[in-house]
Parts: sequence; C-alpha cells; structure tokens
Amino acid sequence: MKRKWHHDRGLEARMLFTMFLLFLVYIAFLAVLAYRGTGLVGMLAFVSIFMLIQYFFSDKLVLKGMGAKIVSESEEPELHQMISRLCAMADLPKPRIAIVDTPMPNAFATGRSPGKAVVAVTTGIRRQLTAAELEAVLAHELSHVKNRDVMVMTIASFLSTVAFFIVRYSFFFGGGGSSRDRGGIAAAFLASVVVWIASSLLIKALSRYREFAADRGSAVITGQPSNLASALMKISGVMPRIPKEDLRKAEGMNAFFIIPAVSGSSIMNLLSTHPPVEKRIAALQRIEREMETA
Repeated sequence: MKRKWHHDRGLEARMLFTMFLLFLVYIAFLAVLAYRGTGLVGMLAFVSIFMLIQYFFSDKLVLKGMGAKIVSESEEPELHQMISRLCAMADLPKPRIAIVDTPMPNAFATGRSPGKAVVAVTTGIRRQLTAAELEAVLAHELSHVKNRDVMVMTIASFLSTVAFFIVRYSFFFGGGGSSRDRGGIAAAFLASVVVWIASSLLIKALSRYREFAADRGSAVITGQPSNLASALMKISGVMPRIPKEDLRKAEGMNAFFIIPAVSGSSIMNLLSTHPPVEKRIAALQRIEREMETA
C-alpha cells in the first residue's frame, strides 16, 4: 500500500540554495587556478574531470570509506524483504543494500539518484533494534532517497573530502622546490581550506533540516512514528559505549548517519550535523498526535 507523500518545499529550497553556494565555491577555486596562470583549456579539463568523478564515484567513495559490503538477497533475505516492502509503500525503486561490520549502531543512504541508491546498515544496529525499529530506521534512510537530499549530500561531501586531503597532504609537499612552486602550493592550500570550511558548513546546515524531513518521511511510510523515536533513543544511548577508535574512524561520515558517530553538547551542538535527539523525538511525538487526530 502506497503512502501519500508530501513534498517538503523547505527542504527543496535549501537543497537548491546549497547547490548554488557549492557552484560559487567551484568558481572561487577556478579563480585561484586562473590566478596561478592555468589556461582556459586546463580549467575546463579540471572541472569536467572533477565533476564526472564527483557524479559517478562519490557514492562509491562513501561506501569504501565505511568498509560497506553490498549484500545479495540470498545473503540477507530478511533485510531485502523489509526494504522491498518499504519501497513498495514509498513508491521507490529498490536500492542496493550494504552491511558495515562495526559495533556502532547506525545506518545511512548514498547515491546520485533513487535508481542508483544504496542503503547501508551496521551489524551493531541490527543487534540493538527490534524488527519494527529497524524498519523505521530504514524508512528514514529511504526518505532521504525519496527527497533526493542524499544526492546533494553525497556531492557536497565529496568536494569537502577532496579539499580536506589537499589541506592534509600539502604540508608534505611544501618544503622543497622553487619559490614559485612553494607559492603555488600555498595558494592551493589556502583555497582548499576555504573550500573545506565552506562545504562543511553547507553540509551541516542542510543536514540538520533534512534529518527532520526524513524523520517525518519515516513516520509517513511506516505509520508508526513511535518506532523511530524508540530507535533514536536506543542508538543515542548505546553510542557513548562504543570504543572511541571506532567513532573516530566514522566521524567523517556524520552527515550521512541517522545519529552522528561523535555526539557533542553545549557549543559543539552548534557545529553538529544533526539536531539534538530530544528535539527529533519531540517532533515525532507531535507527528503521532497529528496522525491520531486525523
């Protein structure tokens, strides 16, 4: 049975604004290349190659970064059946399904379109949640696919990751060479810092809103907001007990997760990719009351 889906105009407006700002970040990066004397052909080649890699391989880099393994229906029949049922209700093509072998209880979705999406769950979340709670979490991830915000996040995260690695490794290549070479490395370093910070802030701003939208989507698909609220409480309760090494390895994926791998408080909440769990649960409780009234 298909559920009635309401498009979130606020989310759509934020995604368009985020893509526009990312475009400006690209322009700024090209301006640095032009300043360094790169010709028009070189800049066009750079942009074309970079955007092709970003569009076709960004989701693969996300999966590789998490060590996610795509599983077939014969390997995980229950998980496939659950996803198939939810996709039928959400009117979505069935995504590929991946498993991440980690005790951290979490899930995420990636992909450039609904037809190319991947939904991944960790072994930890499957141990912690009931079938109904896991279904609510999967419906949340499918809502990201349905809303297409996962595409924007995947592309934005790729740009941020590339800039981060340029920042990190420019230190190793900045010692030798002529003053012109060192000047070029310094310019690339400064441009990458700006790109990294700007794209990271854009990711955080969009991510907070999209989590509320996906929570509502899960409630619409399953018709049981309380199941997702229960899952969020369990996941957030277990997260502090996960080894810090496991959390640090996954920290770069925070924007994709249903609950961030490293939770913060006070000032750190302002920089979080997710709204506080308490606010998300309160919103789900309001949705449940609305459903009961309707």
